[in-house]
Amino acid sequence: MRVRSISAVTALAVTLGPVALIGSTAGSAVADSRAALPVTSSGDIIVDGVHQRVFISDPSGGKVVATDYDGTVIGTITSLPQADGLELSADSATVYVAVPGADEIVAIDTATLTEAGRYATGDGTDPQHLALAGGRLWFGYGSVGHGNIGSLDLSGGQPQVSLAQEAEGTWKDAPLLDSAPGAPDTLAAGSRQYYFALGIYDVSSGTADRTAFLGGQDAAIANTAEDLALTPDGTELVVATAAGDFQPVFRTSDLSQTTRYPSGYSAQRSVDVAPDGLVAVGTDTYANFTPQVSVYEPGGTTPRRTADFTDEQGGVSQETLLDRGDLAFAPDSSRLFAVTHGLSGKYSLRVVTDPGKAVTAVTVNAPATADRARSLTVSGKVTNTLGLPAGTTVAVTRTDLESPNGTALPAATVKADGTFSFTDVPPAGSKVTYQVSYAGDADRTAASASGTVEVSRNTTALTVNKNGTVHDYASNVTFTAHLGTTYKNRTLSLYADTAGDGKGKYLVRTGTVNSGGNLSVTLPLKRDTTVSASFSGDARTAPKTATSRVGAKVKVSLSPSRHYRTAKVNGYTTYYFRKKTNPLLTTTMTAYPGRAQKLEFQIHSAGAWRPAGYEYFRLDSKGRSVVELRGTHQTGHSMRVRSSYIDNSSNDTVNSTTHGSWKYFTFTS
Repeated sequence: MRVRSISAVTALAVTLGPVALIGSTAGSAVADSRAALPVTSSGDIIVDGVHQRVFISDPSGGKVVATDYDGTVIGTITSLPQADGLELSADSATVYVAVPGADEIVAIDTATLTEAGRYATGDGTDPQHLALAGGRLWFGYGSVGHGNIGSLDLSGGQPQVSLAQEAEGTWKDAPLLDSAPGAPDTLAAGSRQYYFALGIYDVSSGTADRTAFLGGQDAAIANTAEDLALTPDGTELVVATAAGDFQPVFRTSDLSQTTRYPSGYSAQRSVDVAPDGLVAVGTDTYANFTPQVSVYEPGGTTPRRTADFTDEQGGVSQETLLDRGDLAFAPDSSRLFAVTHGLSGKYSLRVVTDPGKAVTAVTVNAPATADRARSLTVSGKVTNTLGLPAGTTVAVTRTDLESPNGTALPAATVKADGTFSFTDVPPAGSKVTYQVSYAGDADRTAASASGTVEVSRNTTALTVNKNGTVHDYASNVTFTAHLGTTYKNRTLSLYADTAGDGKGKYLVRTGTVNSGGNLSVTLPLKRDTTVSASFSGDARTAPKTATSRVGAKVKVSLSPSRHYRTAKVNGYTTYYFRKKTNPLLTTTMTAYPGRAQKLEFQIHSAGAWRPAGYEYFRLDSKGRSVVELRGTHQTGHSMRVRSSYIDNSSNDTVNSTTHGSWKYFTFTS
């Protein structure tokens, strides 16, 4: 069904070329969308332009769902068994819904989305389709084999229902109905069962007086009327039929056929006519069952706009448009709404923006790379099924590091074949984007696209000193980064990455280099550390990073005990142990989880110190390791022992290899 507004029923308100293609195609003004509908069937759709709401009836669910223009559900009216046809009052205050399951017509307040009244139409009437005309609400009613037209008069104090407005046998089902604001006393009807039939009625007297009829053997088109819509002035009736590859148009004065809207080899599903005369026809093509809506100018033979609806996965469509009632224009023709049904059982509200405008596409071709301060050429094309007026121009904006908000360049003129080109000398390097925009007009959508060029920049020198050096535990080490020549930016960020702390790289200083190009930071080194300097670049200088990795030793000491005396021998302190005493060797080392110390022994023989074995011992959580030297101890030999941290071999790699001092000892009787 459609949006209608007729003043006579106001009282019914219930009390790119050889270069690399970097650009894209876009039509930014055509923001078509899709939203899931919480319905299990679809009976009718109608649009309230005052409140910008869309109403969809759900016969199986016995409800009417209200959404905003984006398809977001904002309300549901329930207890409407088999809810079907919808109609909107002239002031948009009320939506009427035919409820055949209750033999009623129910009024819904469009502002509050609540039920505002119920009007019985008679037992067994099964009202299904609605239209406002001649100061009354008309309804097509009946079951298969028996149909008729009735009216509901709400202008007085008591609602009045009049049934059987047409001779018995004329309609073999509840006929479809429609009316138009330019012909407030005209009512159109069409059959969906058995055979094609159309009727035109004058309802100015309060009764349906038939003025034209087409049906049976006199019908020019076989099969049934799936949907119908009057033109705004009421002089023509557009009909969707299940036969043929076109939508026929009939003159309402005598129902003679005037023209056709071609739609390909398709099943005609639905039709709607906007207040400004735009005609939307909905089809399902036989080839791939793709729901398609085409929008025509009045009397046109080429669609102004075509929208194809794909399935939930975006591939080959497995959806359908429903027979009648699944298309509706917004009153200002700014949007066209369609209900589609997928094989998965899901229903969707499709929103086509600017349905009366031909869709414009813009492509932009830009070189992949270019040299800064050298001329480059950007080209492209603007396409539109209507063509473009002579003298059409496109706006060009350049965005780069020096103009992050964009700089307008001279507009480019579009040639007769839709192509355009322009030259530019990019002042800045790095990523440069050229945005090309077509403004659109009353008949064409706006569109834009962009092309991106990677423009070269100068390189600079960047170093960090101290690389490869090793420092004592907890030493304060000063690192100096040196930055070479740049365009404008003289800022560096210095980072540290300390081994084994789990923090990763972290910022330790950001600042401007001094007149010599230097920036320094002093860090206490307790573990191996990587210091990096980062230059973010500027409009003419490329970014750069430099690193320096330095080592940090551990603290380590070894204390022998159980000796009976010490003495200086050859300048070293020597520990003396009885041969029956097992020396106790206590190592203290900078702690780290799982760390082990290497305990290494040497003996002096033939004038030199000779290896006498080693072993790794696990440190406790405080970095201590106590080792007792057992066995048969021989007297008269000079020996020494030391504790060491060996990078990697001591079970971790967070420090640099560190050897403790030798401890000298000997055994006596």
